[in-house]
Order: sequence, then C-alpha cells, then structure tokens
Amino acid sequence: MKRSIDTAGVSRRNFLGLAGISVAAVALSGTLSACGGGAGAKDGGAQASESVTLPTYKEFTAVVADLPGNAEGLEAGFINMPKPVASTTGQPLTGPVSVLSETFEIMAPAMPDNPFWQRLNAALGGEFNMQIVEDTGDGYPAKFATILAGDTLPDLMWIPPNQGLPNVGPMLEAKFEDLTPYLSGDAVLEYPNLAALKPDSWRTAVVNGKIWGAPIPSTPFGQVMLGTQKTWSKVGGLNAKDANEFFDKVKELSNPAKQQYALEPAYVNVLNIITQCLGAPNGWAVNADRSLTHLYETDAYLAGLEFVAKLFAAGAFYPDATMTNAKTRIVNGTLGAMVVSGPRDVGSFRALDADADIEILVPFSFDGSIKPTYNMGYGTVGYTAFKKTDEKRIKEQLALVNWLSAPFGTEEYLLKNYGVADKDYTIDANGNPILNEDGLKNLPGVVSALNIMTAPERVNFNPGYPQVTNYVYEAEKKLLEFAWRNPTNGSYSDTSAKVGPKIAKPVTDKVVDIITGRAKVSDFAAALKRWKSEGGDKIRAEFEADLNPDAPVFTQQKVSK
Repeated sequence: MKRSIDTAGVSRRNFLGLAGISVAAVALSGTLSACGGGAGAKDGGAQASESVTLPTYKEFTAVVADLPGNAEGLEAGFINMPKPVASTTGQPLTGPVSVLSETFEIMAPAMPDNPFWQRLNAALGGEFNMQIVEDTGDGYPAKFATILAGDTLPDLMWIPPNQGLPNVGPMLEAKFEDLTPYLSGDAVLEYPNLAALKPDSWRTAVVNGKIWGAPIPSTPFGQVMLGTQKTWSKVGGLNAKDANEFFDKVKELSNPAKQQYALEPAYVNVLNIITQCLGAPNGWAVNADRSLTHLYETDAYLAGLEFVAKLFAAGAFYPDATMTNAKTRIVNGTLGAMVVSGPRDVGSFRALDADADIEILVPFSFDGSIKPTYNMGYGTVGYTAFKKTDEKRIKEQLALVNWLSAPFGTEEYLLKNYGVADKDYTIDANGNPILNEDGLKNLPGVVSALNIMTAPERVNFNPGYPQVTNYVYEAEKKLLEFAWRNPTNGSYSDTSAKVGPKIAKPVTDKVVDIITGRAKVSDFAAALKRWKSEGGDKIRAEFEADLNPDAPVFTQQKVSK
C-alpha cells in the first residue's frame, strides 16, 4: 500500500471550512488578519497593520520543480522526490517543548508507543510534547477555550482562522508574545525556512500591527468535488455540461435499495460547488461603485439552494449526516462524490486503493450560458503563536518552527513527513518514500497535527503516482480559468472579527433546513434579514471602508428563475 502525507487540511466537520468556501469568508476575514488598506477603517488595529513591515521573502531555490508553479496560484509539481538537502544546522531544542494542535487523521499511538515520534524527538534535540485534539464535536475550539480559561498554556498554540475563536486580538495581547522584533523585515533571515514563506502567508498572522506567529501555508485553491472514475464511468463521468445533465447523473447513480448514494451529506459544501456553477461571487461581489454585495444577497445563491434541495429530494445524499469514513466509501463505490479542500487531496485516496483514479469536477455552466466561477481559498490555515516567555526561549522556539517549516526537498521535510528510511518507509525505484506498515500506523495522526501547526509552501507531489501529479497540475490550470478570490481578503472588519461566525450560524442552519426539506427557499429571506441586522450590514460597511482598491469589479450574471 502506498501513501503520501500532506495533511494540513481543513476539518471535515466544518462545513464552512477555510479552503475557499464563500459563506465563511465574510464571517472570518477580519479574524484572519488585520492588515490591508486601513485608511478608511474605524479600527486602530487595521491602521496599525497597514504599516507593519512583513518578513523579507527569500525564496528557497535548492530544489527545482518538474512542473513550475506561478503567481496565480498554480502549485509547483514534483514527479519524484529530489535528493534531500539540509536546510538547518544542528538541533533546535535544548529541552522539552509543549504544543497544542489538531489532527484530521485517525489518532496515532501516543509518544511512548510511537517510534516515529521518538525519532522526531531525537532529531529535534528535546521532547516534543504535542497535545493532539481529534477533529470531533466541538473539538479544538472547546479544548482551546478550556486551556485559555485555566491559564495553563503550552509553549506553542495553533490559532485557527476558521473555528470561531472569539476576541482574538485581545487574547493575543494578553497571553502571547509579539514576534514582530524577531520576524519583521530582514530579522526573519535568521530563520531561512520562515523567510521562504510568501508575504501572502504572513498576512494571516498580522493582528493589531504585530506579527503573532509563524503562518501555516495551505493550498491557495478552494473546495473541489471529486469521485472515482470507476464509479462515475457508469453515468459518463462526474463532469457535466450543465445542471440538468449533472442532476440526471446524480439521480441515476443513487440507489437507496443498494445503499448507494451519489453525494456526501456535507450540504453546504455541495451548495458551494453549485453556486459557482451559477456564477456566484466568492464571499462578496465588488460593484462598479465600489460597494459590496454579499453572496447571500444574490439570485445565484437562492437558485443554488433550490437546486441542492432538489438533489436532496431525489435521494442523492447519503441519509446519515453524521457519516464518517467518506474516503473509504468513495473508494468502495457506496458514495459517489465528496467535497475536499483542494485538488491535491487526490493523492490521498491511493492509500486506500492503489488503483483509485480520481476525477475532479470543474465548475460547469449551470444553464449553458452562465460563465461559472471558482472560489480560490485564503491560502493558509492560521498561524502558531508563542505564549509569553523570555528572549532565549523565544529564539529556541523560532528555531524549532524554522526546522518544522523546512521546504519540500529538504532532509527535515522528509523526516517530518515520512520518518526514517527502512523504519517508517521504503524507497521505490525512483527514490520516492513509500510508507510501510509501521509508517501507516504511526505517522498520519502525528504528521497531520505537525502540518496543522507548521508547514512550508505547498507543492503537488504524489510519490509513486506521477500520473496523479500530472492530473492535478492540469486540473489546477482549468480551475484557474474561472478563479475568483474573495475581495475582502486582507481587509479588516472589527464587527466580523467579533460576531461574524455567530451571526453566520443561524444562516447556515436555515440553509441546511431548506436543503433537507424542513424549510422552504422563501424562508431564507428572514434569515438574511436577521444576518444583516445583527451585523452583516455593519460588516459590509467596514469592509467597504477598508477595501483593497485593486479588488476587481464582479459582474453578476442573470440567473433564470
């Protein structure tokens, strides 16, 4: 069994995940960062963050990609693992360090029973005590709140942008270390792997004019729907020319009598895909007069709601909303399609079935005349903050994060993601690391948590499966033809930071009720009115005051009623 690990992804339970879903972007943009053009903003933090000097960017050039990336977001592709090079000297730790992170994989054995974890400790020079939270229930936010309330902070804590942590700015000021003196401008060059993180990544970690941690780059792509070619070949493939053809395929593939369903019950994720086929904006649309219209307020959103409710009524969704093991069901054919956080997730299905050829849905024109859109993501999954401590300890922890952020193609990256040759992985004929049985047991849960708290810029790599790397590379090119970014990324809304997730939840609840037949599409108007009155209109005004002048005007297309 072959396995590639690149697991700094997004929670499956979080329908409003970070990776480009437009509904969440409005609620969370302020929490993500307080940087951007703050001249018109009414919040001092936004104005301070406008003037902060981001870390100097120095590209890592020791390895060269087989398939080059570009500034638009196309990810560099590697057919095979290059000969690893060292990116650090010496061990970063002189003693133990404590960490809080989350895993999106099945929990691995704990450190005393995990040889991979123990070998990682030896490489780092100290005991890496990582408390790992599983992606279940309230999960990470609940654990984070408990630790914060008890004032028993670990040395390092992952600050997620998409899980509704309240009062992030005041919390950082009270409990965590301002890292600006160590990372701003050329100061970051002392930590070369952190200097290799792009400026867009660093903007995530800027709040109140200060740099609070090392960012965790993620795919710049947003959500995609995918399924196996084997399953969808029965109906002519997952891709479709319009909504009618897609509906017919989904209905034909769903057979409750055989417990076979076309779609995973992540209803809001499916809605995100369909609204893109309707040409909807990514979170907000910039109008010609520089005002903003929210996705909720568009005809495309209502039409998408109506269509996804129609899919539900046709029996297309797996009937248990608490369903787990979606990837396993995709591979065994009992589930047709699921929505994941980006095209690169294709390679992970090979761990379950070496022959699992995946097809990615490229947004189609809903009616044959509408030009679809594709929602790019924010490009990071937050940052790792340091609790307040002395300068010596700060520098040691920065050296640790520098080691853990080593780019693809380095010795450190190989050890962090694959372990040690002949113990955790074997090397195939092309020099690629392939996890062995012990590696598959000991690594995924730990590596997922490691990559949630620290990561280099992402690449497209599927060891042993060059065809997957090439397929993803070409799919990303197609998605970029329709790509739109949320225009408020990098802008600040104090109201969004404080109440965005709270006021978005009733809207999401109503959306799920409509899709599952417990409410009517017409009931959405009341939910929208409530959202606007409880903060949505104020968020709009604050984003308009702080809007990037280069954000392009979005032309909304006519949607047939």
